Amino acid sequence: MHPAVFLDRDDTLIEGKSLPDEAFAKGRRGDLANPAFVRLLPGVLEACVTLRQAGFVLVGVSNQGVVARGGATIDDVEQTNARVMELLSDPEAPGAPLLERIYYCPYHPEGSVPEYAREHDWRKPNPGMILAAASDLGLDISRSWMVGDMERDAEAGRRAGIAPDRSLRIGPDAPFPDLPTAAAHILDRRLT
Repeated sequence: MHPAVFLDRDDTLIEGKSLPDEAFAKGRRGDLANPAFVRLLPGVLEACVTLRQAGFVLVGVSNQGVVARGGATIDDVEQTNARVMELLSDPEAPGAPLLERIYYCPYHPEGSVPEYAREHDWRKPNPGMILAAASDLGLDISRSWMVGDMERDAEAGRRAGIAPDRSLRIGPDAPFPDLPTAAAHILDRRLT
């Protein structure tokens, strides 16, 4: 069983809040489901390469309630995720993705699309995506980490059994400013 780093998508791996209004479904900020606007945040590619080289399996976990709200389709989300995977490919093995997989939750309890308008175990802060990935990919939760820009990301990690000090929040007013800084912390802790 391998250790993993579970990674939120928007504002952790790729730009989110800083994108122009036309990038978002129905102008709703945070609902990026257009692959044309996918842009990696500075240092993300290098951080992911370093984490993979250190033996971590990298897994994306992303709430995509935009589907439940009718602003995008499953296909839109999957095309956007495919673009993220394409941009996060190993520079030394072109075409080989650094992320093992991206799990996403299209459900939201306030949605307008009946099929997806409900709460779900995969919707962060619930741990469902992390637990499913651990089961599917043979991952060791006890040696894994969670990194995201929202408290719900860290909470999902804790609820899945990731230690609180391994469930990291990044951002301007968070303990770690960005993924490269969080990755350096993970690697430092791994050596101690």
